[in-house]
Amino acid sequence: MLMFKRLFIFFVVFLILATAICYGQADDGIQKIRLNQVGFYPDGPKIAIVLSAKASSFSVQTTAGKVVFRGALKKSLQPDFAGNYTRIADFTSFRTPGKYVLNVPGINSSYPFEISESVHNQLANASLKAYYFMRASIPIEKKYAGKWARPKGHPDEMVLIHSSAATSQRPEGTLISSPGGWYDAGDYNKYIVNSGISVYTLLSLYEDFPEHMKTVKLNIPESGNGLPDLLNETLWNIRWMLTMQDDDGGVYHKLTNTEFDGMIMPDKATKPRYVVMKSTAATLDFAAVMAQSARIFRNFPTQLPGLADTCLRVAKKAFAWARANPRELYNRYTMNARFSPKITTGDYGDNNVGDEFIWAASELYVTTGNVQYTKDVNLIPNDKMPLPSWSQVRLLGYYSILRHSEQLRAHYPDFQKLQKQFFEFAEAMIAGTDSTAYKDVIQKKRSNFVWGSNSIAGNQGMALILAYKLSGNKKFLKYALSNLDYLLGRNGTGYCYVTSYGSKSPMHPHHRPSIADTVADPVPGLVVGGAQPEMQDHIRVPSTVPDEAYIDDDKAYATNEVAINWNAPLAYLVNAIEALQGQLQ
Repeated sequence: MLMFKRLFIFFVVFLILATAICYGQADDGIQKIRLNQVGFYPDGPKIAIVLSAKASSFSVQTTAGKVVFRGALKKSLQPDFAGNYTRIADFTSFRTPGKYVLNVPGINSSYPFEISESVHNQLANASLKAYYFMRASIPIEKKYAGKWARPKGHPDEMVLIHSSAATSQRPEGTLISSPGGWYDAGDYNKYIVNSGISVYTLLSLYEDFPEHMKTVKLNIPESGNGLPDLLNETLWNIRWMLTMQDDDGGVYHKLTNTEFDGMIMPDKATKPRYVVMKSTAATLDFAAVMAQSARIFRNFPTQLPGLADTCLRVAKKAFAWARANPRELYNRYTMNARFSPKITTGDYGDNNVGDEFIWAASELYVTTGNVQYTKDVNLIPNDKMPLPSWSQVRLLGYYSILRHSEQLRAHYPDFQKLQKQFFEFAEAMIAGTDSTAYKDVIQKKRSNFVWGSNSIAGNQGMALILAYKLSGNKKFLKYALSNLDYLLGRNGTGYCYVTSYGSKSPMHPHHRPSIADTVADPVPGLVVGGAQPEMQDHIRVPSTVPDEAYIDDDKAYATNEVAINWNAPLAYLVNAIEALQGQLQ
C-alpha cells in the first residue's frame, strides 16, 4: 500500500510538472506572435508580427482548428530595438468575418481575435465610459458601473483657498465650492492643465465626427437628455473647470490635497483640499477649452441655455488675465519656499507658455472669427510641429484652424503656410514605417518611449486621422490604424494596453480605485502609460529595451499608471477608426 501511495504521488507530481511545462511552452508560443488582440475589420489591413528567425509560413485558423488562409512570412527590413529581425504575417486579403487564431508551425497559435465590422465598438465605448469611472463628487452607481460601483468621493464643496492663491477678496482659508470633474490619474487630485488637453481631445472627437458620436451610448446618468453622451461626459469636467476661475479671470492651477492619498477608495480620502495659485498655463488652457466649448454648445441652446455665452465670456476674461500676467509659472519648489502648507502633488509645471498662448488665441479666433487674436499672438513663430502633450499644446490650436478651414482660409493669410507645415509633419511621421520591425508609427523611434508612451501612439494616430480628413489620402488612415494595433497587442511587450480588453491586458494598473476595491478586475477601458525604460518609480522592468520596458505592477507608476490625458487620444483614435471603418479599403 505504501509503495502504491508513493507511485500515485509521483504520478500526480509528474502530471503537474508536465502540464506546467506544456502551458509554459504554449504561453511562450503565444508570446512570439504579436497582433491586435481585439481584432480586425474585414476590409482593413491585418498584420501580425512573429518573433522567430526560423519561421517561414503561417495560417489563419478558426478557433476549432480549421485552416482558412495560408501565407508566407516576410523578414522585416529593419531590426527591432533589441537588434532582432521579425517576421511579418500579412493576411489583409482574408476578409471573412469570424473568430480566429494565427498559427505558425513550430511556435503555436496566437491569442484569439475577431474579424468583423465595428470590431472595436465595445472598446471605443469603454474608452469613453472610463471617464465616468474617474468622476469625483458623485456616487458611481451599480446600474451604470456594475461591479465597479462605489460611494461618492470628494464632494469638494468646502475647498480652501491656499495661501499661494489668496487675494484681498478671497483671503487664505476662504472656502469655495468646486465639485465635479475627473480624478486626473491614479491619484484623486484635479488639475486644470491636464484637464485642458483631455477635454480638448474629446471635444475634437465630437467636432470631427458629430454624426457618429451622436449614436454612441455610454449608459451614464445623463444618457437620454438630448445631448450626445460624449458631450454629457465632458460637461462633468467642464463645469468643474468653470468653478476654478477667480473673479479677476485667472484660473487656479489645481485642486488638491497637500500630498497624495494612500491606496484607499475615494470616499475614504477625506483630507483637506485646496485650490493652489493661479498660473498662466492653467488660465490659457482654460481659455482655449472654454472657447472650443462655446462653439460646440451653441448648437444646443435648448438643452444648455446660456452655457455657450458663459463659456465664451470666461474664455475672453481668462485670455485677458494671461496677457496681463504672462509669467505666473507654477513651480512646486519656489511656491513651497514662500507659502504653506507645502503642496507635493503633481506639478504640471511649464516654464514656456508660448504654446499655450498660441492654442488659446487660435481657439478664440476660430470661435469668434476675430482676426485680432491672430495679431495679438504670432500663431506660427517657426516651422516646428511638436506632437501634442500636456506641456506642448501648440498643435491643438493648429488642428482647430485646419478643421475649420472652410470658414477661415479666406481671411487668414497664413492658412496655406500652416496647412503645408502640417502635411509635412504628417508625411515625416509615417515615412519609413513599413520597413520597421513592427510596421507601426510609434516604433520608428526610441525617443517615443517616454513616460506615457501610449499617449504618443494615440496622439500620432489623432494627427494622422486629421491628415486623412483634410487630404482624403487613405495612407494616413492606414498608419493611424497601425498605432491602434500597437496599443492592442502588436508591440514589444505583447500586452493589449487597455484594461479588460484583449487576452493579455493589465490587471494591476496604478489606479487607486482598482487597487483598493474588492474587485479582482481593474476598472475597464483605461489605457496604461506603457513601455519606457527610465524606472522613475524604482520598480525594475523585465527589459530596458525601450518598447519592451513595461511591467504590470500597481506600484509601477512610471509604466502602469492611468491618466485622463492618455485615455483621451486612445478614445479619439478608436472612435475615429470606428467612424471611418467603411473607408479603410
